[in-house]
Amino acid sequence: MAYSTISKPGLHVNTVLYTGTGSELAISGVGFQPDWVWIKRRDATANGGMFDVVRGATKLISTSQNDAEQTLAQSLKSFDSDGFTLGTGPNGYVNTNSSSTVAWNWKAANSQGSSNTDGSINTTYTSVNATAGFSISKYTGTGSNATVGHGLGVAPKMIIFKNTNSTRDWGVYHAAMNDPDAYLSFNQDYAKEDSYNFSNNTAPTNSVFSVGTLNSNNGSSQEYIAYCFAEKKGYSKFGSYKGTGNASGPFIYLGFKPAVVIIKQTNTANHWYMWDNKRDPDNPTAVYNRPDTAGAEGNYEWLDFVSNGIKIRNTSSGASTNGGTYIYMAWAEEPLVANVGSGVPATAR
Repeated sequence: MAYSTISKPGLHVNTVLYTGTGSELAISGVGFQPDWVWIKRRDATANGGMFDVVRGATKLISTSQNDAEQTLAQSLKSFDSDGFTLGTGPNGYVNTNSSSTVAWNWKAANSQGSSNTDGSINTTYTSVNATAGFSISKYTGTGSNATVGHGLGVAPKMIIFKNTNSTRDWGVYHAAMNDPDAYLSFNQDYAKEDSYNFSNNTAPTNSVFSVGTLNSNNGSSQEYIAYCFAEKKGYSKFGSYKGTGNASGPFIYLGFKPAVVIIKQTNTANHWYMWDNKRDPDNPTAVYNRPDTAGAEGNYEWLDFVSNGIKIRNTSSGASTNGGTYIYMAWAEEPLVANVGSGVPATAR
């Protein structure tokens, strides 16, 4: 009995590791042409860099900064059929000589796409991978309550916003916060904030997401990029859980073995945390980074990636303080081939 329509998640999301050279460098082995590439140096302090096909190569934004988009000719120079090509790597972002580096990659439409006219704001471009529930939209804000088309055909569970031409905090909507006006900032460790001006108190629909009047997603005449994610059974899941403060913490059923996981506490200030199956392929999955900081990666026995979910393995406030509320974002390494239930963790890797 098929459990997921996506039998090969690695054709839509994948992590690659490489060593920088300081010279032009072609990275391959992604398994597809990536449309959203998120790069972070592992072994030293350096801001991470995000690139996407909608804004175009060389256009960098960083999750650990609120800076406007930078155009860096020697950063990511092209999106290739099996990876991407880097320039000489200015400012330590992507290709410092001898640097250990990680790149997380997602597939959209392998093109900028076209304008989406479903909302009251027409996007400049929207690139959509409806199969995997991922789209990228570029639009110009109005400063008034509005809607923007996302192209997914189902309501997104998470949306990441960045004002690309002004110094503004990121904005992150996550459905599991159970309030369309609740939001987080990727570049901050803040607890969730709430403002009617974030989304006009309106949850996303199958065709559009709503924006209010905040500069984080709809300042007048400001340019924005929005990364939208819908859940796909056996491939991606966006939910929440309560921490226990126990060494054997919560089990989070996903319906797949995860490849990439991000966790954020929402009821109090705490860092964002991110893990993947390439930097640490064995359990416990200990190697992590914090997207809201420029710091090098850390190593701590946080959790297990198992065949149907995540098992928290420590009492750290980053993942399971007693009574803490956490949201998570997870994408699959491989789906279950049958629904084996949702109550207990399956065999660990």
